[in-house]
Amino acid sequence: MFQKLISYVEAYSGLQINCSELELIKSKFQAKTLRKRQYLLRAGDVSKYAAFITKGAMRQFCIDEKGNEKIVQLYIENYWADDRASLTSLEPSEYNIQAWEDTEMLIISLKDIYELKDNIPAIAQMLRVMDNRHVIALNKRINSVICTTAEMRYQEFERKYPHFLQRFPQHFIASYLGITKESLSRLRRQSCG
Repeated sequence: MFQKLISYVEAYSGLQINCSELELIKSKFQAKTLRKRQYLLRAGDVSKYAAFITKGAMRQFCIDEKGNEKIVQLYIENYWADDRASLTSLEPSEYNIQAWEDTEMLIISLKDIYELKDNIPAIAQMLRVMDNRHVIALNKRINSVICTTAEMRYQEFERKYPHFLQRFPQHFIASYLGITKESLSRLRRQSCG
């Protein structure tokens, strides 16, 4: 379980983890398992952990005023699942994070993340790279929703995340893309065309 995390840290940072750093990392993360449909976080609760997924799939969603689920993020292996705003501000989350498949993860508190960042150069570098990539991805997602058609959003999603199409139901993907299930069905038929 830890090998996936260490490989991720080394790949993102470009730095190697030594034996003493590995022991410190192992002391700060806890293994956690969720069965399908169990929650890591419920809206209204304060987020206490960031989770590195080693096996499984999860989704982050909110519920609108009409009671409809709106998918904000989809996660699979080697993704981090958290509500950073709640985690850092200690305010109640607007989001639910739920396992879509039986999921294994390593969880860590914000305090422990900061301790690892201060003591392990690879963790500090990984966090910088992740923050930069997160901002870029967020800007691209905003631009996509504002400036592109549903067809363009689907084509980009299909190109970047083909494996998600096998792991998540169509209505999750439609919600993530901001389109109806019917529109997604039509776009998928055209794509296979």
